[in-house]
Amino acid sequence: MSSAPPQAASVHHASDTQPDAAAADDHLAADAAAKAAAYAEATLSPARHAHKFGGSSLADPDRYRVAVGLLDDGARERVAVVSAMQGVTDALLALVAAVRDGQDWAPAWSALRKRHLDTALSLDPHRRHGTIEALEGEFERLRDTLEGLRRDDDETLAAALPGLGEVWSSYLIHAALGGAPAGWARLDAREVLVVHPGEMGVAVDWTRSRENLGEWRKRNDAANVVVTGFVARDPHGRDTTLGRNGSDYSAAIFANLFDADALTIWTDVDGVLSADPRLVPDAVCLPSMSYAEACELAYFGAKVLHPQTMAPVQQRGIPLRIRNTRNPQAPGTLISLRPQPGAAPVKGLSLVHDLAVLELVGNGMVGVPGAAERLFGALRAAGVSVTMISQGSSEHSICCVVRADQAQRGRNAIVAAFAEAMADGQAQHVLVTPDICVLAAVGDGMVGLPGVAAQLFDGLAKARVNLRAIAQGAGERNISVAIAARDATRALRAAHSAFWLSPQCISVGVIGPGKVGRALLAQLSAAQPRFQREARPQFRLDLRLRALADSRRMRLAPRALEFEDAQALEHESEPLDLDRFAAHVRAEHIPHALIVDCSGSDAVAARYPDWLAAGIHVVTPSKHAGAGPLARYDAIREAARHGGQFRYEATVGAGLPVIQTLRSLLDTGDELTEVEGILSGTLAWLFNRYDGRTPFSALVREAHELGYTEPDPRDDLSGTDVARKLVILAREAGRPLSLDQIEVESLVPEQLRAVSKEEFFARLDELDAPLQQRFDAARAAGLSLRYLARLDRDGRASVGVVTPQPGHAALHGALTDNLIQFRTRRYADNPLVVQGPGAGPDVTAAGVFGDMLTIAQTLGARA
Repeated sequence: MSSAPPQAASVHHASDTQPDAAAADDHLAADAAAKAAAYAEATLSPARHAHKFGGSSLADPDRYRVAVGLLDDGARERVAVVSAMQGVTDALLALVAAVRDGQDWAPAWSALRKRHLDTALSLDPHRRHGTIEALEGEFERLRDTLEGLRRDDDETLAAALPGLGEVWSSYLIHAALGGAPAGWARLDAREVLVVHPGEMGVAVDWTRSRENLGEWRKRNDAANVVVTGFVARDPHGRDTTLGRNGSDYSAAIFANLFDADALTIWTDVDGVLSADPRLVPDAVCLPSMSYAEACELAYFGAKVLHPQTMAPVQQRGIPLRIRNTRNPQAPGTLISLRPQPGAAPVKGLSLVHDLAVLELVGNGMVGVPGAAERLFGALRAAGVSVTMISQGSSEHSICCVVRADQAQRGRNAIVAAFAEAMADGQAQHVLVTPDICVLAAVGDGMVGLPGVAAQLFDGLAKARVNLRAIAQGAGERNISVAIAARDATRALRAAHSAFWLSPQCISVGVIGPGKVGRALLAQLSAAQPRFQREARPQFRLDLRLRALADSRRMRLAPRALEFEDAQALEHESEPLDLDRFAAHVRAEHIPHALIVDCSGSDAVAARYPDWLAAGIHVVTPSKHAGAGPLARYDAIREAARHGGQFRYEATVGAGLPVIQTLRSLLDTGDELTEVEGILSGTLAWLFNRYDGRTPFSALVREAHELGYTEPDPRDDLSGTDVARKLVILAREAGRPLSLDQIEVESLVPEQLRAVSKEEFFARLDELDAPLQQRFDAARAAGLSLRYLARLDRDGRASVGVVTPQPGHAALHGALTDNLIQFRTRRYADNPLVVQGPGAGPDVTAAGVFGDMLTIAQTLGARA
């Protein structure tokens, strides 16, 4: 049993200290007033201005003083509708629950009372406005009501109690504004506003409410009025409320009743955002929107707006602005009949959670009138609310989205309604798919504009989000899709990026921070400001490095690693686990995932098919995938056909557009007849320098010292690397070539292939005699030596030393240049040549970086 609270003690104050404290806080109101005045200078001040302050804007005495300053806006008449102090409505609901549960509610009642009386004492220290006395009376009545509720659980009485916070708050701000002497009247909405329950929620009796307000204004001629939000009376004169978050609705109602020229709703955010900022950190504040857009977003869960708020202001064309009490300089969001058009057709996106799909399937329903009516009639009778409806033109199935907690009840109702049809085989199933969210894209700019739905669906498809149901009304300002709840955040971010409302976000993992990997990280770091630059909003790109690994260790970042200091794996790392690495990169809350493999590891390349199938894009300069086993290559290409993209431009020619050029030729209908070229920067340098006077071994030593060769030069001299590149080009051209089908000439004598690296260097001069002999023979014929790769029209492939005819492009390359010559049906007599630096960490990293940007552009980023 609970006990009644003790007799309330009287409130004392130190009259000689409190005024000083209040004076010390005057700067808050003055600062807010100055900011509001500055804003008013930039906009047309309305003659009659309604304001509404939410609970977060009235959390303590300081916030009330700020609200007072914001009300000093230059308007001739002002209406201030107030919510309860922050947290008070919840506290009142908890009080009612405690009474009903037989718990001791006195401490909570006392805490509420003390909070309000302390605030009143701060705002009205001289007790000039009777605020403290009025609140003491209010709390005494609350205590009596709770006692009565404990004896007799009256549902009507209990339902009205949560609205008392607004009543108490109205006393507080009325005192802070200076009360009647300052020209402010206080209106208890219960004296005026009459509402009744309707099918769409609480409905206003406008005739009686206007009559009541007219009578009230005869008794109160003040130009400015403080109004209690949230509360009203029903047609029988009983206290009631407008439902949870109904203070916004109250504000719109009283803006209508007072014939206001404008309504400002003050809250704790800068305005209506394009998406939930907790899920989309890059969500932007919308400068303006229409009533219809606001209604759609409010219905689909935009927390800053109450769904019923729009109707009263729309009825009279009253512009509504959402603004932030903590940032009053911000213009906020203006909601009006004709807003400024946005840059994108979609203004905002929203998610509705905790839903399920109900689907009725039946072959016998095709062409039968009344099936939909029977289904939705059954749901209405069962009290099931329908969020979204979708039906194909075949009429084979009807599906709708309902609240998850009503799904089973809805299924039972449909089964009962179609029992006879199911028994006759005309209807087959009633299916329930749980764990569903609805994503809504809203914008007036969508109306009559082709391609908006395609843009949304394309963005979701690229993020690998499957759509369970789709709905769009004839008004065209809303496209709604039902998706799996697990995909919700990824879908929201993907859609947000698809309409260029935020940067295209890609989760990136880099394997192999060696020379190329480090160069890539440096290039990515340098490019970040350019991607985010507001001057190029259409290309804003968020390449987010979230994982880094070498052959033994890895670092996984919850959000992102800094590119410039991400190379070290000694700290905050863990043993390499490629499965965990890939799963982390493929984060559910980020639309796209990409792994860059700079490792040169065959074991890592073996993971590509699985990664691609999971929707992870893969970029690599490593030749293991493109030139490895043909079965694995085919598996990679098949996975890329239906999953992530696979790009490998840097595997041949480093940063040169070799594969891109070949692909362009073939895709436009040309036919490749021959490929020939220098595919090794090391061998290009050696043969461009070799003139028969300097021993070839001396040139090898010099190239090694300059860093042109691999640590073991035999990796270059063997020709295997060149052969791998030729395999990649052949496969790109549709020829299923394998490494063992290429004739490869190694420049390493047989006797030096298995010795240690140290012994190889000691015996390096054994390379000289064979090459000197070939050089002399070529010179005698007026020719030169070059190390070329060649694929002829008959499919024969070879790599080795040749003597090109005078005028061959290979004789005119510069030092380390790669040179690839394509002969095709179009370029038969004069081959197409791609030439340039084809080796080195920087140019190779640039080729990798280019592949990453190409993928980003296909995902929606624009150059």
